[in-house]
Amino acid sequence: MASLSRLRGVDKTGLAVLCILVYKVGLINLAGGVMFTRKSVKFLKELEQNNNREWFADNKQRYEDEIRSPALEYIESMTTPMGKISPFFVVSAKKVGGSLMRVHKDIRFSKDKTPYKTNIGIQFRHARGKDVHAPGFYLHIEPSQVFVGAGIWRPESSTLKNVRTLIDEYPDEWMQLSKKVVGKGGYEFGGTSLKRPPQGFKKEHPLLEDLKRKDYIVVQNLKISDVYSKDFEKMTAKLFKAAAPLVKFICDADDLSF
Repeated sequence: MASLSRLRGVDKTGLAVLCILVYKVGLINLAGGVMFTRKSVKFLKELEQNNNREWFADNKQRYEDEIRSPALEYIESMTTPMGKISPFFVVSAKKVGGSLMRVHKDIRFSKDKTPYKTNIGIQFRHARGKDVHAPGFYLHIEPSQVFVGAGIWRPESSTLKNVRTLIDEYPDEWMQLSKKVVGKGGYEFGGTSLKRPPQGFKKEHPLLEDLKRKDYIVVQNLKISDVYSKDFEKMTAKLFKAAAPLVKFICDADDLSF
């Protein structure tokens, strides 16, 4: 769409009406550029029902307009808020290889051979990280579920051992941050856990349930209507900040800057 400032032959009244119409249908967010709209969720719903290469090829421009462009605009809007949390997390609005996770699935070892992800995934991971298993902050949008997350998912065994060791050495600090993030912050711990105590820790350990975790992540569910809110960037930035103590703890355990 052409920039409104470049339109010719439209009087002030007509331009005002045009601005209202564009805002109403969700083509742009006048306060902050292109953002997620109901069209974004509608596209994801249709992709769920038509998860094949032919349909995606026919609707490629819709993907660009209704998914990728709003996602990249959102990522760009998070540059300053994330920089205030920590300068060591990558906020990249590149189409490929940035914070937006690719739409194509890796189906090499999967029984589900549908080629596309039916959600929007955005990760702000640590600059030292190579993939989704790095410490970071995450936004997930799909028709049936919207949530923000933070921490580390399926970390390497050495990182997992380092986090457990730091919990064991600094139990008070761990309990304080857990209470702050899970209690006041409104998050819940997610991921999976071992059935037995990890090697080197006794079953009587007072923090055994935390030590048994395979993932150190917290999640907070949002409403689908939050995605359309003009304050969505501010909302998610605030939630990421609330989860920052957990991410810092993980970084400290693995000698990463925060």
